[in-house]
Amino acid sequence: MKNIVFFGGKGGVGKTSSSASYSLFCAQRGYKTLIVSTDPAHSLGDIFEVEIGNKIRELDNNLFGLEIDPEKASDDYIKRTKAEMRKTLSPIIIEEIERQIDAMVVSPGSEEAAIFDELVKIIINYTSDYDVIIFDTAPTGHTIRLLSLPELMGAWMDSLISSRREAVELMKMSTVGNKELHDKYTNDPVLNILMRRKEEYEKAREILIDSRKACFVFVLNPEKLPIIETQKAISILAKYGIQIGGVIINKVLPDDISDEFLLKRKQTERFYMEEIYRKFKDMILMEIPLFPDDIQGKLYLEKVSLLYTDVI
Repeated sequence: MKNIVFFGGKGGVGKTSSSASYSLFCAQRGYKTLIVSTDPAHSLGDIFEVEIGNKIRELDNNLFGLEIDPEKASDDYIKRTKAEMRKTLSPIIIEEIERQIDAMVVSPGSEEAAIFDELVKIIINYTSDYDVIIFDTAPTGHTIRLLSLPELMGAWMDSLISSRREAVELMKMSTVGNKELHDKYTNDPVLNILMRRKEEYEKAREILIDSRKACFVFVLNPEKLPIIETQKAISILAKYGIQIGGVIINKVLPDDISDEFLLKRKQTERFYMEEIYRKFKDMILMEIPLFPDDIQGKLYLEKVSLLYTDVI
């Protein structure tokens, strides 16, 4: 069984209902399970019909939930970083660095970076506390960028560390004769923070690409665009070394229909079902039927969870 399972796919295909029912499936088989929403537009609480929020909450026996709040995560991280710097750096340097950090907060991608920080923290700190951690992710584009961050952030951190080391060496040269200042720059807090962050990214990446520990499950509907988007996303994740655990075909029409409109839809669906089974033939494939009502609440989640036959 994988310790970490990501559920992703195009918007509206049923990622949350699929991941939530799978989390219930795992929990009811005795696995201590944590389901985490990384989608800024959370719907995990809605589907479990409880308020979850940004603190871990028990949802059922063996089952816990968490919704990452990107705005709060970003604010908390900035506050921690500034507090660490204020302990050791001169007010002039702090003022300049704080200006740079404040500019980063409003820059494109800052929300993804904040979510990624929380994701790394969960992967590193909670994998020993839970048998399985399930991530209910945002639509595909957002998630692909999120999972590619270990690569991108790693290179960026190398660049920052190199620049900071050069700056520290120059500052140390200017402190000849002043042992106190020389010692302060030798143990540079900014460099320490950058090194610690780099180690965390590397550790998270090691777990993400370990096929024994982590995988990604795609959810799609038997329609043209979700199939195209899934195929592209699988290629991108393969490039980053992330294993694909399977594909869930959601909202499949029943066979016993007589309505003319639905029969026409079923005919189109058969075409795309054949395409799905052809394109993703080497993967675990699972079908979830279209239910007459919204999948919401434990009763419906249990109904879907019965369709899972094995732990991914």
